[in-house]
Amino acid sequence: MFSWLGTDDRRKRDPEVFQTVSEGLKKLYKTKLLPLEEHYKFHEFHSPALEDADFDNKPMVLLVGQYSTGKTSFIRYLLEQDFPGMRIGPEPTTDSFIAVMHGTMEGLIPGNALVVDPKKPFRKLNAFGNAFLNRFVCAQLPNPVLESISVIDTPGILSGEKQRISRGYDFAAVLEWFAERVDRIILLFDAHKLDISDEFSEVIKALKNHEDKIRVVLNKADQIETQQLMRVYGALMWSLGKIVNTPEVIRVYIGSFWSHPLLIPDNRKLFEVEEKDLFKDIQSLPRNAALRKLNDLIKRARLAKVHAYIISSLKKEMPTVFGKDNKKKELINSLGEIYSRIEKEHQISPGDFPNLKKMQEQLQAHDLNKFHPLKMKLLDTVDDMLAHDIAQLMVLVRQEETQHPNQGVKGGAFEGTMNGPFGHGYGEGAGEGIDEVEWVVARDKPMYDEIFYTLSPVNGKVTGANAKREMVKSKLPNTVLGKIWKLADIDNDGMLDDEEFALANHLIKVKLEGHELPSELPAHLVPPSKRKVPE
Repeated sequence: MFSWLGTDDRRKRDPEVFQTVSEGLKKLYKTKLLPLEEHYKFHEFHSPALEDADFDNKPMVLLVGQYSTGKTSFIRYLLEQDFPGMRIGPEPTTDSFIAVMHGTMEGLIPGNALVVDPKKPFRKLNAFGNAFLNRFVCAQLPNPVLESISVIDTPGILSGEKQRISRGYDFAAVLEWFAERVDRIILLFDAHKLDISDEFSEVIKALKNHEDKIRVVLNKADQIETQQLMRVYGALMWSLGKIVNTPEVIRVYIGSFWSHPLLIPDNRKLFEVEEKDLFKDIQSLPRNAALRKLNDLIKRARLAKVHAYIISSLKKEMPTVFGKDNKKKELINSLGEIYSRIEKEHQISPGDFPNLKKMQEQLQAHDLNKFHPLKMKLLDTVDDMLAHDIAQLMVLVRQEETQHPNQGVKGGAFEGTMNGPFGHGYGEGAGEGIDEVEWVVARDKPMYDEIFYTLSPVNGKVTGANAKREMVKSKLPNTVLGKIWKLADIDNDGMLDDEEFALANHLIKVKLEGHELPSELPAHLVPPSKRKVPE
C-alpha cells in the first residue's frame, strides 16, 4: 500500500497532488494516519476516527458557561432572530446541547436522527449513548450568519456532585469531543455573580490542549459600576490563572451581548470596542478554517505517534505465559517511568503525552497482550506526511486564502454597525465633523494661527524645519508625526500654509485624545481652499 514511499526519487516522480485543502486532509488522514490509529487502538483511548464531514463542515463556535451567563442570548444577539428550541431565563433553561446550523427550513432534528446523518459532523457522538442523544438537538434555520459558521449551545453548568451524576452521561467528555472539533470556544461569565463552580473548573480543565481556541467573555458588564467592573475583571483573571495553567493570558472581552438598553452606560465606548474586537475574531473563522483543520490534524498525528510508542512499549514488557495480571498492574503503576523512557529515547516533548492518570484508568480495561509491537513502517508513513505532505498543504492553504480574501461572517449583528452614523468611530477622532457643512478644523484655527505667525512664515508658508520644532512639542513619536505631516502637506511642497498647519495640529489633537489616524485624509478634513470644484 505504501511501497511508493520507498525512495525520495520515487516520491519526486509521483508526488501527492491535491485540488483543495479539504480533499488533501481527507486523503492524508485515511491513507497515512488512520492505519496507525487503528493498529494501536487510538480510538478506544483518545478520540473517535474522523470522517469526511469533520473536514467539510463549516467552522463551529462552542459556547460554554454556568447557567444564566447569557449563552443563548449571545446566540440570539449574533443571529438577530430566535432559533427553534430557544429558551431564555434566569433559571437553568438550556438543558440540552443545541447545534444551531443553517437550513432552508426552520426546524429541530433530534439527536438520534442527527448522529446517523453522514453530512453532519456528529456521527461519532453516538458513543455517548441515549442519555446524551436525548439531550442533543440540531436547530436549523435560514440565517446569513449560519451560512458561514455554526454555533453550539451547551447546558448551563451547575455546582455539586449531584448535578454531575444526574446528567446520565459524561458531560466533560462530551465537551472535550466538541473542543477537539470546533474552531472557537467561548467561555461566558456573568459579571454580576462571578464564581467558578467545581464542575465549571473541571470543564475548563477538560479543554486543556485547546487553549489557543479559547476566548473569554465577561458578559452583563453593564449591570455594575466602573470601579466594581475593574475588581470583577481582576478576580476573573486571578481565578482563570489558577485553572488554566498557561504562561499566556487568555483574551477576555468585556461587554453586554444582548439587544437591551445598557443599565449603566458609563462604559459604552469600552463595550463597543470590545464587541468590535470579538466580532472581528469570529469573522476571521471561515478564512482560517482550513489552517485550523490542518493544525488539528498535526496535533492528532503527534498524539497518535506517542500513543503507538506507549502501546508497543507495554506489549514488549508483557510476559507471554505466566504472571500476566501482576505484570499488567506493575506496568500501569510505572507508566510515568515508561513515559520518561519514551521521551528520552524518541526525543518527544513532554507536552505531547496524554494525561497520565486518565491513561492508567483506561489501560485497566484492556488486555495488554493483545496490543501490537512497534511497526516502524506505519510510523515512518506518518513522519513522511508531517515532513512533506503537510508542507504542500500549507502552500495550498495560502492559495485558497488569496482566492477568497473576503471570506468572513456576514449578516445578523455583524452587519449592524457597518454603515451609517453608528459605525465604529463615526463622528469621533478623525471622523469628527463628517456631517457638518463647516470645516471642523476652523473651530480652533484662530488658536493655531497665533502659533503659525510666530514661526516666521515666508510667502504665507512655514518651512518643514520650523513646523517640526512646534510639532515635536506634542511628544508624539517621529513615525506618527511623519504620518501627520504626510496627511497635512496636501500639495506636497514640503511647507505648510496656515490651513495645512491648522490641519496638522488638529490631527495631533486627534492622536493625543487616543484615536487612530486615517490612512488617507477624509474628504471633510481637506481645507476648503484645497478642495476640488466639481466639474
